[in-house]
Amino acid sequence: MTIRGTVKEDKTLRPLKNVEIRVVGGNTYLTDNLGDFRIQAKIGDEIIISHDNFNTIHHTIKSGERIDVKVQEDPTVSSAERERKQKKLSAAYGVHLAAARNSMKKDATTSIDYVTKALETIEDDDTFGDEKKAELFETLGDINAYWKQPDLAESNYITSLSNKYNTDVKIKLGNAQLQSENYESSLRTFDELKKSRLNAIQRIKVYAGLGDSYKGSGSNENAVNNYNIALSFAQKNKSEDFIIDLNSKLAEMLQIQGNLDGAEEYLDNSVQLASKRSKKSSARQRAKAADFYNKNNSFDKEIQLRKEALEDIQDLEKKEAYSPVKNDSIESDPNTTTNEDRAITSQVQNYKIANAFAAQSEFDEAIPYLEESIKKAESENDLVVQKDATRKLGEVYREKGELEKASEAFKEYEVIIDRLYVQKDQEISQATRFSRELAQKANRIATLEKDRELNESRYKLAFASQELAGQQKIIIYSLIGLSVLLFLAAYLMYRNIKQQQYANNLLALKSLRSQMNPHFIFNALNSVNTFIATSDERAANKYLTDFSLLMRAVLENSEEDFIPLENEIELLELYVQLEHFRFQDKFEYTIEVDPEINIKEYMIPPMLLQPYVENAVWHGLRYKEEKGLLSIRFDKTNSETIEIVIADNGIGREKSKALKTLNQKKQKSQGMSNIKKRINILNTMYKDKVDVFISDLIDEEGGTQVKLTLKKDT
Repeated sequence: MTIRGTVKEDKTLRPLKNVEIRVVGGNTYLTDNLGDFRIQAKIGDEIIISHDNFNTIHHTIKSGERIDVKVQEDPTVSSAERERKQKKLSAAYGVHLAAARNSMKKDATTSIDYVTKALETIEDDDTFGDEKKAELFETLGDINAYWKQPDLAESNYITSLSNKYNTDVKIKLGNAQLQSENYESSLRTFDELKKSRLNAIQRIKVYAGLGDSYKGSGSNENAVNNYNIALSFAQKNKSEDFIIDLNSKLAEMLQIQGNLDGAEEYLDNSVQLASKRSKKSSARQRAKAADFYNKNNSFDKEIQLRKEALEDIQDLEKKEAYSPVKNDSIESDPNTTTNEDRAITSQVQNYKIANAFAAQSEFDEAIPYLEESIKKAESENDLVVQKDATRKLGEVYREKGELEKASEAFKEYEVIIDRLYVQKDQEISQATRFSRELAQKANRIATLEKDRELNESRYKLAFASQELAGQQKIIIYSLIGLSVLLFLAAYLMYRNIKQQQYANNLLALKSLRSQMNPHFIFNALNSVNTFIATSDERAANKYLTDFSLLMRAVLENSEEDFIPLENEIELLELYVQLEHFRFQDKFEYTIEVDPEINIKEYMIPPMLLQPYVENAVWHGLRYKEEKGLLSIRFDKTNSETIEIVIADNGIGREKSKALKTLNQKKQKSQGMSNIKKRINILNTMYKDKVDVFISDLIDEEGGTQVKLTLKKDT
């Protein structure tokens, strides 16, 4: 039968964990954090209860009732033996902590498992328990920060600080808040740190963090001031890595402010200093400087810098297993990893060199760099760069007039796009699973801490009952305290679930944005084939040019939840122009924007309107015998809302359904389905920002009308 029991210290009623319960001739069990055990035995069996701190107890099972064992510390157990036990636990703690740190950048779940094991070695009466907890939760925060889970990192750094204050941990907290783009909180954290006693390196980090926070919140002047303060401290301390990084940050801010001469001076400083440090640092700064010259159309300077950066990268690739995402510019702090590091690869630099040549119409010089970029990206399975370089190669061949090679490149581009969609879906699934695993691990550690708190509450409650029997207030207060702890645990679990739901919504949006209905691309390419077959090369070339502009705009906006309405209108005009180019004999169109609408103030999900316009053309106007009209209007309804009306005088939805072939009826419309899902998710996340109403126009001509209401951001 299953028999339950508890082992407690006799005088204090403190539960004892890790007590060995051995059934003679059977299995061995250990008590948990609350001193409880559960064994399999039968009546008449003898159990042996043993631990280093008390004399071994023998007990015979007489019934299936619960066994409550009270023990006294063995006076014969010397303080030296207890000290040896404590050293053993401390050694195990150190081993697990070191293993957690060593595996942090290789496997997050394994690293968190080691943190959990280290936490289990901390005794309730451990002299350094709070200090160890602070160290463990700092490590847990580092793991979450490295694996881009800033919300969890922030929570763990706060827990670490609650056990023991540490200036370096608070700086990490500010960086985690920056990573979450929670600039108000990071400003508050770094401002508090500014008033603390700081060493030289900490002072540099704090003012650099203030600069990053002000930059993120749009206060450019304050950002520059704080970067300059950090730079002055770095120069006094001769901290070259910080000097390089801060010169680069100041150059970026001056460029934003329009001070190009000042920005160029800071960039030159960062490049010169970096060239004396390491090839990786040199490559990174040269690439940043090249980006600056690209924005200012100084393509010759850009090309020279990228070629120098490319030489450094190729030297690194020959000498070691080069990882572009590993940051070595300032320290091993995972919070400092930047997106620029991910671009320091030979395939990216080759692609950008080719772009600079193409911008100057030097197409023959661009082609070898594009081919090298494609080759390297393919070997590294970098589909994003391979896709961009292949598309650019097709554009270059088209500009040269080599249409056959351009067609081959665009066909390869379509194949890569399909592979990229599959890869993105896999990455989203992996990210969801990984995020879920981290949440489960975090819940496991939270449960351990709650067990410890419950254990302490239970011990205090038992002691109070023994000392203050009859005083019901103490019991009531203890129960209230226990209820508060349970409520807090439930709240933390609820918050973790909400964070997980939010993360899943973001992943779902990313997946839906990446799924563009491919039949427009294929139909457009068929139109190009038709133009070529009819020897209308000029029409084909014009159509390809407009088509590539549309595809580039779509891909550039694919990572954003919202884009300015101005951009969406430009994209829509380009799309309608393409459709009209193909079906000139089927419809005319108008696009009207109310002059009272400030189209820069409204934000809209990218490619939200295109599927409705596509439906109007393909299912309404295309089948109309006489020439139809497509009308798109943007009207202001009040100071916070605009109305977008897409109307056509086509054959209407009912006739369109009747004209569908059997094969077409079997196919599902992914475009409209994805739009509905996107709107539902966005309205959940952003509080009913977009509403859509579709209706039939009941008059002599018929047709369909779509009304969308869009609210301004508050």
